[in-house]
Amino acid sequence: MRQRKRLRMLGYDYSKDNLYFVTSCIKNMKCYFGTVKMGEMKLNEYGKIAETQWYWLETQYPYVVLHAFVVMPNHIHGIIEINRNLAPESPKIKSLSELMGAYKTTVSKQIHLLGFYDFVWHRSFHESIVRDDKAYKKIIAYIENNPMKWSEDEFFL
Repeated sequence: MRQRKRLRMLGYDYSKDNLYFVTSCIKNMKCYFGTVKMGEMKLNEYGKIAETQWYWLETQYPYVVLHAFVVMPNHIHGIIEINRNLAPESPKIKSLSELMGAYKTTVSKQIHLLGFYDFVWHRSFHESIVRDDKAYKKIIAYIENNPMKWSEDEFFL
């Protein structure tokens, strides 16, 4: 049996205060969230759910701060910050994987409630730790410009 490639850094605590750049794709790269027209993302009903649920993370978890974010036709990109100093008490801090699991589950559930049972996320997600201000600015520019560069995107089909 082929062993799956490890996506997360071995031994790193992903509930640690930090900024994380995440990308999550729809299974088989199906374009279910809308279309890009003239460099601008036009969200459909499912894309609006994906966007709304992203911002739900910040209201649900007081230690989460959301930065740049974009919904694309078949994936999302975002920067999520874990900052336990923002929590009024000392709650159990969810790891990045748990936060992304909550996001993907709630998006899927709401889309399924609309009767679209074929919607499925690709397993797992991509992440990178935002190391410094230079990387942060570069990632924000990438996220903000993603719709304008859709035809050049590695996820473009």
